[in-house]
Amino acid sequence: MKLGMIGLGRMGANMARRLMKADHHIVAFDARPEAVKELEVAGAAGADSLEDLVGKLGVPRSLWMMLPSGEITEGTLRALAALLTPGDTLIDGGNSMYRDSQRRATTLTEAGLHFIDVGTSGGVWGLSEGYSLMIGGEAEPVERHRALFEALAPAPDRGWGHVGPNGAGHFAKMIHNGIEYGLMQAYAEGFEILKAKQEMGFSLHQVAEIWRYGSVVRSWLLDLTARALADDENLSDVKAWVPDSGEGRWTVAEAIELDVPAPVITIALQRRLRSREEEPFADKLLAALRNQFGGHAVRRVM
Repeated sequence: MKLGMIGLGRMGANMARRLMKADHHIVAFDARPEAVKELEVAGAAGADSLEDLVGKLGVPRSLWMMLPSGEITEGTLRALAALLTPGDTLIDGGNSMYRDSQRRATTLTEAGLHFIDVGTSGGVWGLSEGYSLMIGGEAEPVERHRALFEALAPAPDRGWGHVGPNGAGHFAKMIHNGIEYGLMQAYAEGFEILKAKQEMGFSLHQVAEIWRYGSVVRSWLLDLTARALADDENLSDVKAWVPDSGEGRWTVAEAIELDVPAPVITIALQRRLRSREEEPFADKLLAALRNQFGGHAVRRVM
């Protein structure tokens, strides 16, 4: 299959490389010409505009986008919809909000275009290990692109699936990322407790390596924890500032809307927000209140 690939960040470029290894032909476009050149060296055909990209694809066309959620995805879809013809398929493999995917599917269907939303997990390891793909959309276009999903997944028969109608792929990925927040927070807190018990002299890396084999808490995230701790257990060059991609927020909001308790994911998100505060005002107020009602000492800013 000849596939148009839009968005050649690290993940998008690696997905294109994995597809080319499986003998799929890629026509690549990115706003950064140097990214297109790099993929041309790997064997892809390059395009210097969306118009050029569409013109180099045979009918019916298939285009896969790996772009940040929000306006850049919205604008690219609008531009492509004006260039494509009925029967063409647009695939969004980024982290779009599922409600946006539902709306986009309705709009594109009215124009005679097919839309598939693919929640994609695998990060920088996907090129070698394969990607987990949660796919939403109508059955026929999903089945028609089966070869792409089989090539990107860890194996043709596992790691991917058609999970429901449009929006379902991105909804499943949103929940996946919410779970990821909770798992990461649990590991972080556990290792912080180990580190604080200084009289035991724990090697955090050693404990992580022990837990990787046979333990009920073994996981790929634990494998990555061991890697992160291998060279410097104090993580001296890492700032305690944790961003979020937005999907944790969406998961918490969805849980509230559905009246589903999700305390672990919610607290994990709140901890990320807290990590970005140098001098949390809430803690200052707590200290001031203790001083007001009990005369407890307050540490003053020098």
